[in-house]
Amino acid sequence: MTYPAPHRPFAPAIISADFKTYPADFIVKELMDVDFSGQGEHLWVHVCKVGMNTAFVAKLLANWANICIRDVGYSGLKDRHAQTYQWFSLRLPKRGLPTTDFDEFIKEYLKEGECLTLIAHHWHDKKLHRGTHKANAFTITLRQVTGEVSAINAQLAHVGQMGVPNYVGKQRFGHDGDNIHQAKVFFEKICSSGKPYKPFKKDMDKHSLYVSSARSMIFNALVSKRVQLGCWDKAISGDVFNLDGTGSIFCADIDDEIIRRVAEQDIHPTAPLFGVGELKNSDESLRIYQSVLTQDEFELFKNGLLKVGVKLTQRPLRLRIYHLDWQWSDNNLTLHFELPTGSFATSVLFAVCEHLIQNR
Repeated sequence: MTYPAPHRPFAPAIISADFKTYPADFIVKELMDVDFSGQGEHLWVHVCKVGMNTAFVAKLLANWANICIRDVGYSGLKDRHAQTYQWFSLRLPKRGLPTTDFDEFIKEYLKEGECLTLIAHHWHDKKLHRGTHKANAFTITLRQVTGEVSAINAQLAHVGQMGVPNYVGKQRFGHDGDNIHQAKVFFEKICSSGKPYKPFKKDMDKHSLYVSSARSMIFNALVSKRVQLGCWDKAISGDVFNLDGTGSIFCADIDDEIIRRVAEQDIHPTAPLFGVGELKNSDESLRIYQSVLTQDEFELFKNGLLKVGVKLTQRPLRLRIYHLDWQWSDNNLTLHFELPTGSFATSVLFAVCEHLIQNR
């Protein structure tokens, strides 16, 4: 199942580029600000992984340490088709390091093209919880880039200053949008039942993925509408705002101060992540969002989200890009930038590249 293609804020300067030709063409590093206590029962391990998703690595670490998977913590999900650096925590009540050498242990699990390396470890008195890291640093190499170099450079400079629409990346929706199809089947089942939603523990992760995919699809449609209207990066009447780099949201009348703060990316207009609760947007902002939310294609997904009981929250319409720079090597382009937790590097690429050609 596919979902509607989002609108772009401008014509991308990159016509086409090869994407993820090699794992090292997409490098992600968690930026963690933790002062390790040096004591406690949680062993935090820093790993580099290639060709594996985060959940699989968590299971491997649990097996290595001979602990339950629930005693393994991690901050964020990282791409399988990439070279990624992230932290995990292992709860070891007796503070005993695993007796099996990790490199020897991992050999029997590695397939061709996969790699998992332990870089460092520290003892700490707290488990690593989701969303703990402050940001992600990306190094992305696009190969065989086509387009006018001067126009590409100018557009990169522009998005580095002004940001891009904060779309949820396509990877959230699965291969060919299969997560959306599965969410549809899931919501049809629970909405046709007269019973309250009470998942089995074994199904919770799967259901959480369906819920996240459905909310993200609706959110992207709301962002796309604002992009289409040319107001994704501007304050309009009735907007709810987010203070940059925080979870703080607030409503405010539009005045010169608000307009200035939005222009300087100190605050961002938001759209709702649909769920239980009253929409905080009003006036023009609410009318725009209601024109999307009342579309028939979203009715089942909205009803399903309400049945599950997920709470309505707000997400910024704009994604601010930190420390963007780039280098050319012939027709290969390497980008370096940082993004806040929960945002997608592919949304940056979507804004500046018309066709990403990915071969796996």
